[in-house]
Amino acid sequence: MKMQVECTIPKDDGSLATFVGFRVQHDNARGPMKGGIRYHPEVEPDEVNALAQLMTWKTAVANIPYGGAKGGIGCDPAKLSVSELERLTRVFTQKIHDLIGVQTDVPAPDMGTGPQTMAWILDEYSKFHGHSPAVVTGKPIELGGSLGRDAATGRGVLFATEALLKEHGMSLSGQRLVIQGFGNVGSWAAKLISEKGGKVVAVSDITGAIKNSNGLDIPSLLKYSEQHQGVKGFHGGEAIDPNSILVEDCDVLVPAALGGVINRENANEIKAKFVVEAANHPTDPEADEILKKKGVVILPDIFANSGGVTVSYFEWVQNIQGFMWDEEKVNNELKTYMTKGFKDVKEMCKTHNCDLRMGAFTLAVNRVARATTLRGWEA
Repeated sequence: MKMQVECTIPKDDGSLATFVGFRVQHDNARGPMKGGIRYHPEVEPDEVNALAQLMTWKTAVANIPYGGAKGGIGCDPAKLSVSELERLTRVFTQKIHDLIGVQTDVPAPDMGTGPQTMAWILDEYSKFHGHSPAVVTGKPIELGGSLGRDAATGRGVLFATEALLKEHGMSLSGQRLVIQGFGNVGSWAAKLISEKGGKVVAVSDITGAIKNSNGLDIPSLLKYSEQHQGVKGFHGGEAIDPNSILVEDCDVLVPAALGGVINRENANEIKAKFVVEAANHPTDPEADEILKKKGVVILPDIFANSGGVTVSYFEWVQNIQGFMWDEEKVNNELKTYMTKGFKDVKEMCKTHNCDLRMGAFTLAVNRVARATTLRGWEA
């Protein structure tokens, strides 16, 4: 089901502006649909469609009772004032309020949106349906957001990496890691991994890249990057070419930035033994084949970065119960889900003698197909 709406708002200067919004709902065999809303100049239907499908498989691998959806508005949030963004969000919500709902479709933040956007959607939706905190996740804590949500994707990457290494008889302690991307996911992953004894030897973001073979001082780097809006110029390491970050010598490579960064141009140069896909679709299919031949083990994005949607599920559960958990419970439950998730994917790989990506997709498709059949729908 695809919905396209026109959202016309008064700008601050009194002129009118029209933006196109989308909501794509892919599958609800296993439960209400779930997926982000992004504000980006290049939001287009095909991409939204692909991302909605990806959410169906991601929630199925994580074994949380959701299907996939995705949405967005074609706009540049950097060029809109806060009050313009609020008006746009409220008009968009007015157009889709009958499409979303606690038991039908639960949006979340994505590129260009955040807790404040979710607060506006919640407020506007509640005007029509009564107070409904569970209609969106990723909310501010004060309005029913979950503790631990901010760190969830990065913490999930930690748990996924630990499970993967354990399978190979290794622990995180002393492993050398390279992290591409130092936004929410990359910075939390770096912090939590270094706390567990992992050595983060190089990181990069849009400003630049730095390396220290003895391991970067992550707490200092986090402080520095917050003050200077990036890692460039950090004194605890040497500056390197950001394009070479993926081919630095390390044990575990964590792409946590954009899609398509590992491709046939650089796949042969990759020195890591393990790649943990914290970003969505960082490895293109050609690179996948090259790395497989080299014996590199790839932990696929639909499992590796599912910590965020899992804690979104916990937020929804807490809102429905009207009872909030402490952060320790959130983190413990996340660890349980991620550890079990890895075991389920691994079982599938053994059954079908395939790699982790194929195992994860097979597990997901099986779960969705089974639910579809049990409900009496034609698969």
